[in-house]
Amino acid sequence: MKDTLNPPFLVALNLTRRCDLNCAHCYLDAGTRQSDSTGELTTAEVKAVLGDIAAISDETMVVFTGGEPLLRADLTELVAHASGLGLMAVIGTNGMGLNERRVADLKEAGAQGVGISLDSLDAAAHDAFRGLPGSWARAMQGIDACRANDLGFQIHFSVTDDNAHELDDMIAYAREVGALVLNVFFLVCTGRGEKVTNISAETYDRVMRRVVEAARAEKDLMIRAKCAPHFKRMAWELDPDWPITAAHGYEAGGCLAGTRYCRITPLGGVTACPYMEEEVGSIREQGFAEIWRDAPQFQALRQPVLEGRCGTCEYTKICGGCRARPLARDGRLMGEDFLCAYEPKGGPVIQPLGENGAKLRWTPEAEEWLARIPSFVRRLVRQRAESRVRADHGTEVTAEVMAQLADTARRRFGGSRPQSGAPKQ
Repeated sequence: MKDTLNPPFLVALNLTRRCDLNCAHCYLDAGTRQSDSTGELTTAEVKAVLGDIAAISDETMVVFTGGEPLLRADLTELVAHASGLGLMAVIGTNGMGLNERRVADLKEAGAQGVGISLDSLDAAAHDAFRGLPGSWARAMQGIDACRANDLGFQIHFSVTDDNAHELDDMIAYAREVGALVLNVFFLVCTGRGEKVTNISAETYDRVMRRVVEAARAEKDLMIRAKCAPHFKRMAWELDPDWPITAAHGYEAGGCLAGTRYCRITPLGGVTACPYMEEEVGSIREQGFAEIWRDAPQFQALRQPVLEGRCGTCEYTKICGGCRARPLARDGRLMGEDFLCAYEPKGGPVIQPLGENGAKLRWTPEAEEWLARIPSFVRRLVRQRAESRVRADHGTEVTAEVMAQLADTARRRFGGSRPQSGAPKQ
């Protein structure tokens, strides 16, 4: 870190509202402006904010998203600029514009990965959800292009009552095609998503428990819940000694909005997350670091005074509920997360490991090993190393621990990947 300010783990850059799809759940209400780029941040403005982010920390991941970011003609240039600053550059896309040439260009520019939205293994169902016939086939072609060029990819699965039954098949498919991560998104009703029937509380609870079980058991695929901080509570209930239950919420579960994550809109506005529409500032009027540090809403989210069950829950520190849901429905940032069915038991508040665990020592050899790792993944590696040591009830991170992590990564993500992007029928 280059500043005393706690840096964001993740910044989502919504580069455009333009989109070649018309998804029913879109929080930006994108797609109706396929050719209108009026007011979008210019190339120079995006490069400037990337510089501001890197000045806070070069361990931040920047997600170039939209709308559809591949519609920005300067995307490759922006990825190269972010990479040159030491930031981890990834792209969130519907996959429609990904072909082998485009993937190769993005990889050469320094892109570390691509997240591709896939909402069903049934082509007709995906196409209906995305609003365009043929979108499923083109997303599959995008996955194939990533695999052919050895560019890591994630699959983004937005779960609803209509497709929740596909979760196990989606896990198997993501594993089969060599995805690094399966992100399971739980919708918040904002943007065009206000017109979509959200997931029911019953389905939410059932699917979340299955995601937790799969994340615990899966060895070849990282599975994460997005916009679902209750993951941490359910993980604790399943296995209190699972390191992910004590870690701060980056890898899975836990809400980072305004605390270690924010979003920048196509016009330069800054919000705590994509589902919180209130802008706390504009990068056209203030520096990013100033907004990140001083925005009153961000300050409130960092020192939350939660209401209702969230305020009395023993999991308030490792979960805290989604802040966007009560804000969207009731206008109450600190309101009770109504999608959670848990009734607090009145026990002591469970503390994140960083607050009640002993500080681990790093040997000089382990520090040297960590220093050789690219800055944009250094924090994740540090977190995983310490989680492994704590799980083994150790007190010291050694070079041997780092070597074990490296070997696990090679075995997990190395080698050839399956040759077919389409699921087996």
